[in-house]
Amino acid sequence: MKKIFAILLLAFSLNSQAQFGTNLFSKDPIINLENWDKQRVYWGYFLGFNAYDFRLDYKQPGKDIQVKGTTGFNVGLIGNLRLHEYIDLRFEPGLYYTQRDLRFTGFEDESDALRQVKSTYIHFPLLLKFSSLRTGNIRPFLVGGVSTSLNLGSNSKSKEDNLNNRFRMKQWTNNYELGFGVDLYLEYFKFSPSIRGVFGLDDELIRDNDPNSPWTGNVSSMKTRGVFINFTFQ
Repeated sequence: MKKIFAILLLAFSLNSQAQFGTNLFSKDPIINLENWDKQRVYWGYFLGFNAYDFRLDYKQPGKDIQVKGTTGFNVGLIGNLRLHEYIDLRFEPGLYYTQRDLRFTGFEDESDALRQVKSTYIHFPLLLKFSSLRTGNIRPFLVGGVSTSLNLGSNSKSKEDNLNNRFRMKQWTNNYELGFGVDLYLEYFKFSPSIRGVFGLDDELIRDNDPNSPWTGNVSSMKTRGVFINFTFQ
């Protein structure tokens, strides 16, 4: 999937190279989509990558869990409501695939020491976008807000726990998000690369049935952290 996305992004870059050179970064650019931002409501979609992690707090230090993240894939839709010349309200529901590998200390058997946490999130962010004054065909922006996520791979309803190689997380979690990006006004559409951090507010860990479990017994809280890199087309 990532290879397909990379090929599409390369094709887009080659196709738009001349346009970027003459219309975006020249001293006297041709103004594209001059009245685009005057629309009350408009729609779009995004593709991108994510890197999820966990913030772990412990009851007693010394038995830290090593977290190794992988690069995941994002895809979703965008609804934009213009509130003010420089402020927009955005709803960006999306599907986020990710995996985090957790390595626990004190085990000789690799199957006990390693847990692969594969997650598929349906992500529902409600964001405020604060845009700067447009300069030619470029307009930087800041974005922030709150979100809630449904983890389809949480195993929250399973009665089995880590003793049966089953790592469990809560199905729903709440977050706050902060990021920045830039709107690039091309001839036929607006292209907006952005980077955003997501910070979980809730403890997501479901403890094992044994309160002294070597996997979950020492964890006081486990909260999601993540970085999203999205490429938006509107």
